Amino acid sequence: MTCLPSPGGKKLGLVIDLDTCVGCQACVTACKEWNTGGHMAPLTDIDPYGGHVDGVWFNRVHSYEHITEMGGRTVNFPRSCLHCETPACVTVCPTGASYKRASDGIVLIDEDKCIGCKLCSWACPYGAREFDGDVGVMKKCTLCVDRIYNDNLAEGDRVPACVAACPTSARHFGDLGDPQSPVSQLVAERGGVDLMPELGYHPTNKYLPPRAHTQRAAWVPAPALEPLRAEGGFLGWVDRMLSN
Repeated sequence: MTCLPSPGGKKLGLVIDLDTCVGCQACVTACKEWNTGGHMAPLTDIDPYGGHVDGVWFNRVHSYEHITEMGGRTVNFPRSCLHCETPACVTVCPTGASYKRASDGIVLIDEDKCIGCKLCSWACPYGAREFDGDVGVMKKCTLCVDRIYNDNLAEGDRVPACVAACPTSARHFGDLGDPQSPVSQLVAERGGVDLMPELGYHPTNKYLPPRAHTQRAAWVPAPALEPLRAEGGFLGWVDRMLSN
């Protein structure tokens, strides 16, 4: 079994705004391209362009219909590893391949130690672990550690690929261990919540709930349409033919 490190002050993670996510899948595609394809490279899945494509996805987006007193709305729900403070996926790992970093709180997998037993995927209640059948190891979201600590990138680009690609700025990245950080203040202002807090894993990632609709759109009655006049000539004949 793998032990957890002592809690540190830094907790890097994501804040996802369910009010502004439009379910465009840009985060899914950017994550896939960066983590499994590389820059401007083809997909590296099994039979990626055939009829039996298979591979791993670190980020997924689910869509739900939410009915309220003010009517219905579509809520898009992105899901990936939540980098929990007490991750069950780490403590069940028999080889130490799954581990949590004390320096920044990111949960990672050492693929050289992973034996593909899938215990971590069974222990994770969020379905964040993916088994790569091509190489026989487990994989998951890494918060793009190769981007966020890359000094060769401009400071503004040192964010996970999903955050950089989001067209509606529904995804935010930062230190949730610092109460003064922009992401922590955003969580406090909008009432950010944990996913399934009753389980006690204390996810680092937070979700901002959809804002309540305060009023319906005004109903403006449209005037009744007047009957069309019977036109003569060629245009009238075309109109009659198309109307039959």
